[in-house]
Amino acid sequence: MPYNEALAAKVRRALSGTKGLTEKKMFGGIAFLVDGAMCIGVDKDDLIVRCAKDETDALLAKEGVREFDLSDGRPMKGWLLVGPEATGTAASFRAWIDFARGRALQPQKTAKKAVGRRTKTR
Repeated sequence: MPYNEALAAKVRRALSGTKGLTEKKMFGGIAFLVDGAMCIGVDKDDLIVRCAKDETDALLAKEGVREFDLSDGRPMKGWLLVGPEATGTAASFRAWIDFARGRALQPQKTAKKAVGRRTKTR
């Protein structure tokens, strides 16, 4: 099933006016990016929401929230699918939009590889 166009339109309306907003087809659905960082997406009837890895377990305890798993058994920590049970009211939908926007606007941490020096051995 393709992504829910009505849900995507609802997300689009909720994010209208967000500076740096773009859309991109991703994960078989559609993603909304803010300044190039994924903010929120739509997959079938679910929202795709990014969170901090250490927030994952607490958010999974909420009704209608499950792990984002594209690989059948290897879920992506830090990514959630938020179903209609969790976004059924205007307030709950808005709360997830605000959560996702807040996460996207936070400065991104980039992993730095340790660069070691090679020493000559004689």
